[in-house]
Amino acid sequence: MATAPKPTTAKKESSGSNFFASATIIICIIIAALLWKYVMGSPGNFEGGDPENGHPIPGNYFGMVYKGGYVVPVLMGMFLMVIVFSIERFFVISKASGVGNVELFVKKIQAMLSQGQIDTAIVECDKQKGSVANVIKSGLKKYKEVSADDTLDIDQSSLAIQKDIEEATALEMPMLEQNLTIIATLVSTGTLMGLLGTVTGMIKSFSALATSGAPDQAQLANGISEALINTATGIATSTLAIIMYNIFTSKIDKLTYSIDEAGFSIVQTYASTHKTTV
Repeated sequence: MATAPKPTTAKKESSGSNFFASATIIICIIIAALLWKYVMGSPGNFEGGDPENGHPIPGNYFGMVYKGGYVVPVLMGMFLMVIVFSIERFFVISKASGVGNVELFVKKIQAMLSQGQIDTAIVECDKQKGSVANVIKSGLKKYKEVSADDTLDIDQSSLAIQKDIEEATALEMPMLEQNLTIIATLVSTGTLMGLLGTVTGMIKSFSALATSGAPDQAQLANGISEALINTATGIATSTLAIIMYNIFTSKIDKLTYSIDEAGFSIVQTYASTHKTTV
């Protein structure tokens, strides 16, 4: 009965995360489209005040970005997604770490275990808070539970503690990894969308030259620079995405290692203590 509410909570959190992710993607695309159309496509950025047929004013970056085509707002939306999801993951992972340094917290727990201060260690988990503390607290409670059960031998008790820690970890870790898939997807799609925009822009530029008769070097150079805007935006999106993805996976790996280290200490302490007393 004690474990019944946990799956329900996990489902609620997953449902809320899915809604957040879907809403974020839609909002980012809408914001990017509005910026592209009304800020970068402002008549003041173009010669003659004509965004559709006029050339961007020399040195006007916004005008050049607008001329990159309809792929540009998609790329801008993807860049905004990376920023928003990175901020969201930063707060979630920071909250999972708890209020203090995780490494120092694990060392405190190990010291308390070696002294047999199980209740004090549980109180320390309440002070630390976060996913790491929740998993360790679950293991410590199981430690007390099996210690009071005379029907289990050492191996069975140790296995029960380890299983409880693994179950608690399985409930906590998915929360940390949510939305990382989106950031990982943006790593590759950002570059591909940028190349798509560049290719379509180059096709448009050369088609315009072919129909205009005499080659115009200025028009060709302008068209190429407009097309390359897509590549630059795509590369920027992918670069930021891969940096943030690696940072977050590294943080999650450290949290996982801390949980494993503390869990191993709990199991080993139980085994060594009860072997001594038997």
